[in-house]
Amino acid sequence: MAKCDVCGKAVSFGIKVSHSHRRSNRSWKPNVRRVKALVGGVPCHLHACSRCLRSGKVERV
Repeated sequence: MAKCDVCGKAVSFGIKVSHSHRRSNRSWKPNVRRVKALVGGVPCHLHACSRCLRSGKVERV
């Protein structure tokens, strides 16, 4: 599961272009961790990306 429960960041898709300009599909996956955090004062597990963890949007238990 590559989706952040806090900010909604998910997999994004694009095209990889080689030196000879051959094109193929690729994807960028967010750095998602399963953490135990407080949600409404209740501790539960959720998936949070590293950006949300660093910025303090998630209060870990």
